[in-house]
Amino acid sequence: MRDRFGRKIDYMRISVTDRCNLRCRYCMPKGIRLVPAAEILSFEELCRICKAAAELGITRFKITGGEPLVRPGCPELIGMIKGLPGVEQVTLTTNGILLDRYLDELIKNGLDAVNISLDTLERESYKQITGSDELWKVKENIGKAAETGLRVKINSVLQRDAGENQWMALAALAKNMPVDVRFIEMMPIGYGRQYGGVSGKQVLKKLQEVYPGTFRDVSIHGNGPAAYYRIPEFLGSIGFISAVHGGFCKNCNRIRLTARGELKPCLCYDTGVELKKTLRSGYSEEETGQKIKKNIQRAVALKPRMHCFDMAEGITEKRQMVQIGG
Repeated sequence: MRDRFGRKIDYMRISVTDRCNLRCRYCMPKGIRLVPAAEILSFEELCRICKAAAELGITRFKITGGEPLVRPGCPELIGMIKGLPGVEQVTLTTNGILLDRYLDELIKNGLDAVNISLDTLERESYKQITGSDELWKVKENIGKAAETGLRVKINSVLQRDAGENQWMALAALAKNMPVDVRFIEMMPIGYGRQYGGVSGKQVLKKLQEVYPGTFRDVSIHGNGPAAYYRIPEFLGSIGFISAVHGGFCKNCNRIRLTARGELKPCLCYDTGVELKKTLRSGYSEEETGQKIKKNIQRAVALKPRMHCFDMAEGITEKRQMVQIGG
């Protein structure tokens, strides 16, 4: 399936909940008005959407939140999606706190890879950013996940008050573990608008100063727009997702599904296509599937040529990131 600019769309990010067990300052520091459970798509509804999407050529799915592991049955959902005809890959993004509790189930249900969010390795900084004192648990669970052979990526959001030492400490996680550490520019969405971001180029420059042998890694690491670099003798790679300062829209291959059933063509704008009403209108299974496919095609047709994250006045999406899906 291609959009009107010829981009191949084969990747869907699915938020399964707006709940989270952290209160990250750039996401939901004071919480949000939670969506009533009845308004959140059931696993069966999510699978019907994924089935229709797979029939249109979307073969890769990312399960997100909120924190997806706070929703009971998340590993089983991954197994349900992985078992659909045409699905090639199902991955998960998590803050890592509950990962050890569900790791065996996730692997049993066919999880292909996990992204773990971690912005600092300093205990006090972690507490300030997340409102939690469970850095030790996240670090422990990164190691456990890596030991299983599961593909592991660390996602670190760049923030102005984090020093170069923190960035280099995070990068060093890839030295002795086969994990990719990815530095992500702050998305100017929701509370993220209040935090001045840091350019990935700034971190890359420091990385190259500390590790002069750093070189570009052209191998494929996943479905996203990260540019990767290798450091000699490191087991993993270092990636950069330059949402604001990088121009990766020409290669965008994704659409997003919110927990409430809205399909978003682009994170930057408030444009979306509602799927929940179709799912709950009493149509036959076949008719529902056809209508969902038409709506997915409609959402893909609405994808803009590019976002405008570098021009705040052009951003029309007003919701918090957690209400959309990470």
